[in-house]
Amino acid sequence: MIDSNIANILEGEIQPVIEDWLSRVEKEPELMCIPLNFEDRTGHLPHLLKDVVARLRLDTGSKAPISKAAAEHGDLRRKQGYTVAMAVEESRLLQVSIFSMLHKDVKQLDFNSLLLDVVTIADEVDAQLKQQMLRFMAADAAKAATGA
Repeated sequence: MIDSNIANILEGEIQPVIEDWLSRVEKEPELMCIPLNFEDRTGHLPHLLKDVVARLRLDTGSKAPISKAAAEHGDLRRKQGYTVAMAVEESRLLQVSIFSMLHKDVKQLDFNSLLLDVVTIADEVDAQLKQQMLRFMAADAAKAATGA
């Protein structure tokens, strides 16, 4: 396990990242067409962000575990009526919120590892999105198999 400066910063900024993400989501009519309360809309984010922090702390070359939280989130969003495009947009906004937070905390960043950590963050958020999409596709396949 490595001590990642960016992991430490992100871990301490989870709530502000969630608030930033929500403000971005609230500006997207496509996402807001599904009425959800605060918990239903954001409840998954602490888990996903903790998975990002854990990934940043892995030793270089270590295989990242599959995010169980992301798979569960995919199931939840599908049940809530989200489309694949909506889930992709939420994921994109999460990356924007994380990178915006890092930009605000630029004076605290360790520039020796910054680019590698940014790549790791993007890779982890995309891997989480993949898990969500696998759940969407599995549900679609199950629905097609039952003829529903």
